[in-house]
Amino acid sequence: MADALAKSGSHRSAVRAVCLAVAGVNHPTDQQRIVNWLREIFPSYVRLYVQNDAVAALANGTLGKLHGCVLIAGTGTIAYGFTEDGREARAASAGPILGDWGSGYGIAAQALTAIIRAYDGRGPETNLTSSILEKLGLSSPDELIGWTYADPSCARIAALVPVVVSCAEAGDEVANKILFESVQELALSVKAVVERLHLCGEDGKDSFPLVIVGGVLEAKKRGDIGKEVMNCISKEYPGAFPIRPKVEPAVGAALLARNCYMKEFCKVL
Repeated sequence: MADALAKSGSHRSAVRAVCLAVAGVNHPTDQQRIVNWLREIFPSYVRLYVQNDAVAALANGTLGKLHGCVLIAGTGTIAYGFTEDGREARAASAGPILGDWGSGYGIAAQALTAIIRAYDGRGPETNLTSSILEKLGLSSPDELIGWTYADPSCARIAALVPVVVSCAEAGDEVANKILFESVQELALSVKAVVERLHLCGEDGKDSFPLVIVGGVLEAKKRGDIGKEVMNCISKEYPGAFPIRPKVEPAVGAALLARNCYMKEFCKVL
């Protein structure tokens, strides 16, 4: 924040509102801890807003308006939605231990599991074995165990998603099944939010924005996962119209801060 203010030739005394959209902020206690920290930095007249990062991603696609649903699928995944009257709901985002299926981590972790299963004789043979071993510079599936637990970070494992996509595009049945099930999971997350908030109306045809964010859903870089997810959603909710933001999510946070300050439709903490 200090760097941004310096580059803009401004000072913290000129700030009127701050929005921090932070991963893992899911409870009022989390929010208040960050607000207390911000209060030590900015003057008392500055309005402070703390949200989950998915909220900023939604605002990034809707120009600051909190309405519709956002689906994020990168290293992790989450679906988050708002009605126009302020009700909200979320799905997924439970992390890798509780099942972050559909995420980059989830896809790659299933691929690694499939390799070990094939090596043991518990699962079908798959080209994922040779492709991932080559990618990692390993010579045997046995070595995957040491590679994985040496640094089991989600981002490190999720980086293998392009290999899974390449194998699927080459016709590997195991890789195709992993991606198919991931598409279903991501679509199901959106469906859970839409149904809880009744975003599609009683007849299922009301329109609402669906903001699509994250490396897994970027069609040009990750096969057709984003397209397939949208196809699944459109079959049930023809009124859903996809939005792919052209700018980074930080812009959504700035729009949210501005709109909350100007229109005061957010809760001021």
